Amino acid sequence: MRLPRRPRLLLPVAIALVAIVALFFLFSGFYTDYLWFDATNYTSVFTGVLLTQIVLFLVGAVLMVGIAGGNMLLAFRMRPMFGPAMFGGGSGADRYRMALDPHRKLIFIVGMGLLALFSGSSFAGQWQTWLEFVNGASFGKQDKLFGLDISFYMFDYPFIRMVLNFLFTAVIISIVLAAITHYLYGGFRLQSPGVHASRAARTHLSVLLGVFLLLKAVAYWFDRFGLVFSDRGFVNGASYTDVNAVLPAKTILAIIALICAALFFAGVVRPGGMLPGVSAGLLVLSAILIGGVYPALVEQFQVKPNQQGKEAAYIQRNIEATREAYNVDKTEVETYQAESDPAKVQKDGDTSVSGVRLLDPALVSSTYEQTQRIRGFYSFGDTLDVDRYPDSTGKLIDHVVGVRELTGPPEGQNNWINRALVYTHGYGFVAAPGNQVDTSGQPAYDAKDMPVTGPLATTTKLREPRVYFGEAPAGDDYVIAGGNPKNPQELDYPKTTGTGQENTTYTGGGVQVGSFVNRLFYAAKYGEANILLSGDINDNSKILYVRNPRDRVQKVAPFLTLDGNPYPAIVDGRITWIIDGYTTSNDYPYSQSESFGDMTRDTSTDRRVIAQQPTDKINYIRNSVKATVDAYDGTVKLYGWDTNDPMLKTWSKAFPGVIRPASEMSADLRNHVRYPEDLFKVQRYTLSRYHVTDPAAFYNGTDFWNVPGDPTQGDKNIKQPPYYLTTTMPGPGATPTFSLTTTFVPRQGGANLSAFMAVDSSNGSGYGRLRILRMPSNPPIPGPGQIQNAFQSRLAGQLNVMGVGSSSLRYGNLLTLPYAGGLVYIEPVYVQTTAGGGQEPYPILQRVLVSYGSKIGVAPTLDGALREVFGGPQEQQKPPTDQQATVPNQANSALNTAIANAKKAYEDAQKALQASPPNWDAYGEAQKRLEEALKALEGSNVQQPTPSATPSTTPSATPSASPPATPSTSVSPSPTPTGSQAGGTS
Repeated sequence: MRLPRRPRLLLPVAIALVAIVALFFLFSGFYTDYLWFDATNYTSVFTGVLLTQIVLFLVGAVLMVGIAGGNMLLAFRMRPMFGPAMFGGGSGADRYRMALDPHRKLIFIVGMGLLALFSGSSFAGQWQTWLEFVNGASFGKQDKLFGLDISFYMFDYPFIRMVLNFLFTAVIISIVLAAITHYLYGGFRLQSPGVHASRAARTHLSVLLGVFLLLKAVAYWFDRFGLVFSDRGFVNGASYTDVNAVLPAKTILAIIALICAALFFAGVVRPGGMLPGVSAGLLVLSAILIGGVYPALVEQFQVKPNQQGKEAAYIQRNIEATREAYNVDKTEVETYQAESDPAKVQKDGDTSVSGVRLLDPALVSSTYEQTQRIRGFYSFGDTLDVDRYPDSTGKLIDHVVGVRELTGPPEGQNNWINRALVYTHGYGFVAAPGNQVDTSGQPAYDAKDMPVTGPLATTTKLREPRVYFGEAPAGDDYVIAGGNPKNPQELDYPKTTGTGQENTTYTGGGVQVGSFVNRLFYAAKYGEANILLSGDINDNSKILYVRNPRDRVQKVAPFLTLDGNPYPAIVDGRITWIIDGYTTSNDYPYSQSESFGDMTRDTSTDRRVIAQQPTDKINYIRNSVKATVDAYDGTVKLYGWDTNDPMLKTWSKAFPGVIRPASEMSADLRNHVRYPEDLFKVQRYTLSRYHVTDPAAFYNGTDFWNVPGDPTQGDKNIKQPPYYLTTTMPGPGATPTFSLTTTFVPRQGGANLSAFMAVDSSNGSGYGRLRILRMPSNPPIPGPGQIQNAFQSRLAGQLNVMGVGSSSLRYGNLLTLPYAGGLVYIEPVYVQTTAGGGQEPYPILQRVLVSYGSKIGVAPTLDGALREVFGGPQEQQKPPTDQQATVPNQANSALNTAIANAKKAYEDAQKALQASPPNWDAYGEAQKRLEEALKALEGSNVQQPTPSATPSTTPSATPSASPPATPSTSVSPSPTPTGSQAGGTS
C-alpha cells in the first residue's frame, strides 16, 4: 500500500529542516568565533588554524577514502564472474550478500562518509604537528646517538610517526574491507579442508599485506630514532640495552620486514599460500626472538649485574640533556656554611632584615574580602598576588595586591538584564605593603576603596580602575556593554553615602552586536532570545565574552602552555593582567619526561580548577612569551621573551606578526615582569635530582632532595609553595633583590635543610639567575618543619593564649632567608576572629616569629622579634639568677591564667564597644575584670624570673585597658574594625 504523497514528503522535509538548523548552529559557532578574533585583532590565528585544519581534514579524508574505498571497489570489481558457484555452491555469506546488495551504493556512500569524517577529524587534530614540521627552526645542537639536530626529534620525527600511523590505519582498514567484500561476493570461502580463494582475491590481499609489511619495515627503521625517548633504562633516553641490543635488532627487523614484504609480493605471481605463510611466520618469530628475547637477555645478564657501570655514559647523557631542556644547566651551586651567630650580628649593629613580607597572600585574601569588598557582589581571588611598588621615598616594596572583581548580581536580582547589562564589571585595585600592618593588625592599604584612593593609586597614576576582564567566575559569562552613552546603566560602584550608585558606559573594544545578523547568531550561540529582542541593545553595544585573562590568551595562542597564576599590575595607568606563556614539548632527546601537573602541584595550586593542558607529560620548557590582557578592554598582547628558543621561532614563523618583540614592552610593564611560578616549580622539581651531575652519584641517589611539606598545613605530603620576597643572597656587593625562593630537605629521611634556592625575579641583567646555597650535612641545619615544631612547642604558652574563645591561630608563610652568614626564619601568626556586624571570620596579624641559630623571638612586630633574637640597646636583658631559676612551676601556671583572664576581659570590653548601640554596662563590668586580672598578673610576675635572653620563655605583651598608640607596623592586642570594615560590607 502506497502512502499518500503528502505524508511521503514529510520525512525528507523534516530531515532537511533538521539539517538546516544544525548547519545554522554550526555556522553560528564559526561566525561568532571569527567576530571574536576580529575584535581582538588576531584573525591571522583564526584563519591560520582553520585553514590548516581544513586542508588536513580534506587530505586525511581523501586519502582514507581513496585507499580504503578504492580497495573496497577493487575487490568488488574483482569478484568472480560466476559468484559462489566456482567453489561448488553457496555458503553462509550468500544471505548477507542478498540482504546488502540492493543497498550497496547507499551503504558504501554512508560508510565512506563516516570514515572520511573520523579520519579527517583525526588528521586535522594534528595541526600543531604539521605546523611545527613545516616551520621548524634548528636547535644548533646534535643528539649523542645519531648526531642529528635536535629539531629532527622535536619537529620532524612526530610528523613522520603521524603519517606512518595514518597509513597503517588506512592499510588495515583496507585489508578488512577488501576481505569482507571478497567473502561476500565469492572471492574466497572458508570451507574444509581450508580456505579457497580466487586468484584475484589472493593477489589483492597479498599486495595489501605486502604493503603493510613494507610500512612495518619503514616503522622499524624510524623506531631506531625513537630510542632516544626510551624508558627502558635507569633514566629516560637510549640505555645500554637500547644501544647495544634494541638498535641493531630494529635494523635487522627492518631488513626482515622488507624480505617478508617481497615474499608477499612474490605470492602474486606464484600461486599457493606457502610464501606468504613462511614470511608471516618469519616476521613474527624474528620480532619475538630478536626484538624481545634478545634485548631482555642483554638487560638481565649484562646490564643488571653491573648497571651502574654499564649505564654511566647514558646517565650522563640524560643529565646533560635534562638540564638543558629544563633550562637549569647554568644554575649556580655554592656551599653555604649557615653559621648562625646572633652575637656577631649584634656586634655588627645589623638587626634588620630588609623587605621581609609579613602578609601571607594565601591568608589575607579573606581580610581583603571583609575589609575591602564593600558590597557582597564583589570578591577577591582565593590567593592574592605579590608585586613591587614604590613607597613614599621611591624604594620598591613587596606589595600584596588584588583586584575587586564582580561575582554577579545579588541574590534575588539575578535576572538577564542585571546579569548581562547592569552588573558588567568589577572595580578597583587594592594593595598593601607586605611588611606593614596598621594598628589593628590589618593590611596598611595604600590603594583601596571605591573610587580608588591612597598614595599608591596616586604614584602609579591609576586612571582606569574598571575590571571588565578578570578571574572571577563571572568572567566565564558574557556581558553586553556600551549601549547607552547618554543614559549609563552599567553599575560602576555604589556611592559611599546613601543608597545610590554611580553608573558608567563601556567605551572599549569588543564585538559589535547592534546589527540584526550578529544579534541573531549570538542569540543562537547562547540560547538567549533576549539578545535578539532587547531594546537596550543598539549600534553602540558590544558583547564581551571569554573574559578570563588566561582563557583569553589561550584562545589567541593555542600553541602555548600557560602559567596557572595570572597576576594584576598597574601598568601605564591601567590595570593589566600579566600571564607567562611557555613553549613545551615531550620530544627532547634524552631528557627526563615528567608530568607538568605533578611538578607544579603544591599547597598554593589546585590543578583541578585549571584547564588541562593538551599534553601533561613534558621534557622541555621555556618561558618564551610574556602576555598581557587589559582589564578594561581585554586587549591581548604577546611579547617574545626568550628569543633564543627554537620553538618560539617556529611558532613566530607559523603565525607572523602575532608575537611582538620584547622591545615593544613599556618600561612600566618591564618593572612588573617577574619570574613565573610554574616554571620555577618545574625547575626546583628537576633540580631536586639533577643538581647531581656525576653519573655514579646520580645512580646512588644519596644526595637527592625533596621539596619539604608545607609546615603550616596538616598534610605533610603537600609541598611547600615557593615565595616571592625581597632577599639578599650572599656574595660581594650583594643587594636586596626581588626573588622567588624555595628550600630542599634530604629525600632519604630527616627534615634537616639541604639547600636554599632563589631566582632573581626583578627586571634587570640578573633576571632568571638561579642560585642554590648548599647546606653542610654536619652540623645539621634545621629545616622548615623542625623550625615550625620549635615555634609551636617553645612558644605554646604565648601563642595559645591568643586563640581562646571564638578566636583561632593561623600560621602564615614560613619564610627562609640567608642572613648574616646564617639563615633566618620568619613566620607571621594571625588570629582569626569575628569583628561583629555580621562579618565572617578573617585573619589579623598579631605576632611575628623569628628564628636564627638556636634563638627564637616573638613580638607584635618584626623589629621586636629581631631584637629578642639579636638583642639591642632597648631590650638588654640579664641572665636569671639561681634563685630565679628555681621558681616553682606553679608561678608559670598563675601567670598563664592571669594572661588568659586579662585577654578575655579585654575582648569582652571590645565586643561591648562594638555593639550597636555600645553596651556600657557590660563594658564597665569587663573593665573591672580586666583590672583584677592585671593585678593578678602583676602579682604572678613578682615571683617570675627576669626574662632571659632566650625568647622562648618571654611572655607576650601585657594587655592594658587603654592600649598605647603604636606605629603603623605594630599590632594591638585585639582587632578593631576600620571605618571601611564596619560599614562597607553588604
